[in-house]
Amino acid sequence: MTRSALLNQIQERQTMLCIGLDTDPHLIPACLRHDAHPVRSFHKAIIEATSDCCIAYKPNLAFFEAMGPAGMEDFAETVAMIPPGILRIADAKRGDIGNTAARYAEAFWERYDADAVTLHAYMGRDSVEPFLGRPGKWAVVLGLTSNSGAADFQTKIAVDGLPFYRHLVDAALAWGTAEDTMLVVGATRPEELGDLRKAYPEHFFLVPGIGAQGGDLEAVCRLGCGEYNNLIINASRSILYASSGLDFAEKARAAAMELSKKMADLMTGRP
Repeated sequence: MTRSALLNQIQERQTMLCIGLDTDPHLIPACLRHDAHPVRSFHKAIIEATSDCCIAYKPNLAFFEAMGPAGMEDFAETVAMIPPGILRIADAKRGDIGNTAARYAEAFWERYDADAVTLHAYMGRDSVEPFLGRPGKWAVVLGLTSNSGAADFQTKIAVDGLPFYRHLVDAALAWGTAEDTMLVVGATRPEELGDLRKAYPEHFFLVPGIGAQGGDLEAVCRLGCGEYNNLIINASRSILYASSGLDFAEKARAAAMELSKKMADLMTGRP
């Protein structure tokens, strides 16, 4: 999915919502637990209920990998369920070099047909480069994350006075372009997000941490929307588990619609 197509989707749908599919099998509604493929059935219902009020889905590989080979089949089927025109982000957080990185890229681009994959760039250019240069495919590099442990390394100040994350971001975004590289910036870091937006006005930012992690949607939009509204704002649990009853899909849709309405009111970019 190209940058222009993604910007058009945001404008047409008036939302920047990404729905994270971080599905815990133990939290799936009881009405689905005896299905042959309960996770798959749950995702099908969620996607059918919400696909007109978001611009991306982000299945988290860890939740599928924990279920073994059957879980990876669920991952492949989940990605295939996502309608055309909606960004498919594989939240894999891969980061390796050489042939290993190339095989990761082959897996996500060729086997699973994802549009984007999250990566960490600690090992340098050759951990990201195999994912670049493919039209409509995105390397989504971890920049400044929303977890408390980010302070252990990411915000440490280097000898030149800049934090470590800024060195990583500046390098990683220089390897690609605004057409094939996105940046992960946590919603719990709105001021830093604003600084990065000023430095990189054209790049898309994937923003986790709204809701349970305490991120402020208003601050994220005010400081991060910029000229283009080029944010992808993730919400997971607040939508997936809006209800545990028979109405789980209906309640998931209501939660997604409510969040999308808030985003529409906060979008600052030009039409």
